[in-house]
Amino acid sequence: MIASIQAFYEGNVQGVGFRYSVKQIAKGFDITGSVRNLCDGRVELLATGEEDEVRAFVEAIGQSELRAHIKKHSEALLAHPHAFRDFEIKHD
Repeated sequence: MIASIQAFYEGNVQGVGFRYSVKQIAKGFDITGSVRNLCDGRVELLATGEEDEVRAFVEAIGQSELRAHIKKHSEALLAHPHAFRDFEIKHD
């Protein structure tokens, strides 16, 4: 079953290579999506794929060296999956 999630990471998650590291982790999973910095200091992650792959991807982020930068993580399933070709860093 295809699942799409939106997750937010808070803490020291900007200016530390967080987005780049998330993109590197994504290469190991069959998912599409994006990661971007938000104006309020959080990082937003959108990920779409088979539910097990998406869950494993999010878990891998939490178990990586990035965990030292994450103070809070929240996520929600999205009713309408986003259409992405691959996994990208958004700069907006």
